[in-house]
Amino acid sequence: MNILHLSTEYNQGGSGRAAYRIHASLRRRGHTSHMLVSGLVHGAPEAGPIWGTMPWRAADWLARRATDALSLQYLFLPSSWRLLRHPWFREADLVQLYNTHGGYLSHAVFGVASRKKPFVWRLSDMWPFTGHCCYAYDCDRWKTGCGACPLLQDEPALRTDRTALLWRIKQRIYADAKVTLVAPSRWIAGLARHSPLVGHWPLEVIPNGLDLSVFRPIRRTAAREVLGLPQDESVVLFSSVETQAHRKGGTFVAEAVKRLKGRTRRPFRLLVVGQRARDWEQAMPVPVTAIDLVKDDHLLALLYSAADVFVHPALADNLPNGVLESLACGTPVVAFEVGGVGEAVRPMETGYLARHKDADDLAEGMRSLLDDDDLRHRLSRRCREIAETEYDMELQTTRFEQLYQAVACGR
Repeated sequence: MNILHLSTEYNQGGSGRAAYRIHASLRRRGHTSHMLVSGLVHGAPEAGPIWGTMPWRAADWLARRATDALSLQYLFLPSSWRLLRHPWFREADLVQLYNTHGGYLSHAVFGVASRKKPFVWRLSDMWPFTGHCCYAYDCDRWKTGCGACPLLQDEPALRTDRTALLWRIKQRIYADAKVTLVAPSRWIAGLARHSPLVGHWPLEVIPNGLDLSVFRPIRRTAAREVLGLPQDESVVLFSSVETQAHRKGGTFVAEAVKRLKGRTRRPFRLLVVGQRARDWEQAMPVPVTAIDLVKDDHLLALLYSAADVFVHPALADNLPNGVLESLACGTPVVAFEVGGVGEAVRPMETGYLARHKDADDLAEGMRSLLDDDDLRHRLSRRCREIAETEYDMELQTTRFEQLYQAVACGR
């Protein structure tokens, strides 16, 4: 088949990496696959910017400034209509969407475009069925039309509360669109089914997949030797693209580490990976090894393998790549019980689920795994077993191939 993927990023960020992995796996199986993204892509002729040429990019920039000022999120981006004439769109058997917020693609084009080509939309977050936010937390206004938004400054932020209007505009656009949804987690599938905006569309659950020949357990002593980490300390890994972002829960890691200091059998070190990682070095009462954002999967596998525990304290999340990558490397996860995280982090099977926003419970989960070598080793084996049976890239690709065939044949 010939598939066109529309993604904010090319192999960067959670959604962008998921998009790239699906794209690359399809190409390995002999399919024709292209990606249109928000920026230039070097060294990959099968990918490029959706805006194409600089005049279109300039037009998008002007339109984005106007819509941002008016809080009319992504409603008009001229290059989105250019998509209909793009040769990759014209030649595609099917179009797959990922993260569509970010100012590179207007959903206003979906009604027309999805009547020309079958559309599959992988739900990276809740944005497709809210008035503006990626995660609604405990707000249920997305079920009834939004408005009076309590999360106006959450990404992607609005200057003025036009969430009710934006919700109604999505409703009007979606009424004309023909789309099949893909949910990485059962959690977001359940939300989508209850959405007045997208609940009428067909939906399949397809969990994320990983290349398990890359994300695999590496002997801990060898991984630490390569990374220059001490062998006589426990290592707690916290990794996020933006380590200081509110939703990623870094403040709870900091609180948990402070509570945990002096309470573990062995001294431990915090390994922080991501943007602004060095900000942690002076703020923690334990040794910190800071590493800037890592994009290489082989290096990521070394980092997971070097750690005794991976802590993922996100305050809202879908089915995070980082959690699955840690499991594949045999490293148990301590996380808050939010979103789809609990589908992969299974208590005393693959890790520890702490109560939401409870730093004491997060610290207790870290302590219980750091201090019990037998438990940690048992969980490590189970982590890998579950990754092999549920989160293999080959399994995910097969599921998408089957879905593509069904969608294309049913059109």
